[in-house]
Amino acid sequence: MTSVCLYFQVHQPFRLRWFWPTESENYHGKLEDLYFDTGLNEFTLNKVASKCYHRANELILNSVDYFKGDKRKFKLSYSLSGTFLDQCERWDKDLLDEFKQMADSGCVEFLSETYYHSLSSLFEDRTEFCEQVSLHRQAMKDLLGVKSDVFRNTELLYHDGIAQEVEGMGFKAIVTEGVERILDGWRSPNHVYKRKGGKLKVLLRNYKLSDDIGYRFGAKGWSEHPLTAEKYSSWLSQTPGDTVNIFMDYETFGEHQWEDTGIFWFLGSLPGEVLKWDNLEFATPSEVVKKYESVGDISVPYYETVSWADLERDASAWLGNHMQQLNFTKIKSMESLVKKSGNPEYLRLYRYLLTGDHFYYMCTKSLADGDVHKYFSHHGNPFDAGLNYMAIISDFKERLINNLRRKKKVKVSPKNAE
Repeated sequence: MTSVCLYFQVHQPFRLRWFWPTESENYHGKLEDLYFDTGLNEFTLNKVASKCYHRANELILNSVDYFKGDKRKFKLSYSLSGTFLDQCERWDKDLLDEFKQMADSGCVEFLSETYYHSLSSLFEDRTEFCEQVSLHRQAMKDLLGVKSDVFRNTELLYHDGIAQEVEGMGFKAIVTEGVERILDGWRSPNHVYKRKGGKLKVLLRNYKLSDDIGYRFGAKGWSEHPLTAEKYSSWLSQTPGDTVNIFMDYETFGEHQWEDTGIFWFLGSLPGEVLKWDNLEFATPSEVVKKYESVGDISVPYYETVSWADLERDASAWLGNHMQQLNFTKIKSMESLVKKSGNPEYLRLYRYLLTGDHFYYMCTKSLADGDVHKYFSHHGNPFDAGLNYMAIISDFKERLINNLRRKKKVKVSPKNAE
């Protein structure tokens, strides 16, 4: 019997406001209000919650309840970023309650990730990465009462060093993209693998079947349009392998694919259509790695880092141009200053600035990938996004240095103050 492993990523960043350096002069209010667009963030969460989250959650909970007495239950998994959880606690606590109902059902698994949906796994020193993972684990325990042995890194970023770190933190499995270059041509993403040199299991996203829903569902020019749950489940039933891993953004439902495409009808119908096939069952990532033995090793050197973004499926969506690399180097170098300050608010804001979305908005790619980046960005263009980010982190760094000088906790050299 083939397992259908369904996973949704739920994330909202704290978006930056348009910052002008002169605004910082004699400013004594909350730094979050100086750097981040609170009004836009609240508006966006409420908009997406109305269009996507509440409606999709209702359909998922109904399907879980409908099949709970059957031998083959409807099961799935989520990963909720810490920034999303923060926004829910501020502006939509009912949304958190819905996910708590899922956790209580016993049919929904919640994966671990970096709390701030950050690029910290790409630091040479992964102390910050490990701290963010620990924060996320604690938040999931406190808010939903769950603990997971499966890890999902930001945007499925993966290389051997990340995998080794994740295994060292006690995780039993990690999910990433099933891109051909790590499969040696003959292997399929529809099996369980393990990291080379370790025991960590690796689950690979079947990107074709995932993107049939996430990207192509509403495309009227697509040869398979309209995609029905009946048709899709038949494809799953004919897919060889142990597990078919269907991973996508939760915002697919109602936000990226609008309601008039029939996406909610598809979501509500899919569990029943899948379970009509005797050779299919739903399984969570933990169940998949427990049920199936690995069929081989996965090895990904850091210079071939994998992600689920863009055609390249590498780190270029965030670090593909000089502007992104410069900003990344600058923010990365500020870690020691932030932590030496001993100021919890500075640390929280620093981590919000590490969220990968800020770098995603700076991407200068063209064609279809460029259109996707523009769709998500609230900035006029990637150059505005890059300049605005640089202005904010420069102001933030100046405040950090001045704070440290006043408190005389560390001696800051002119070189470090540049």
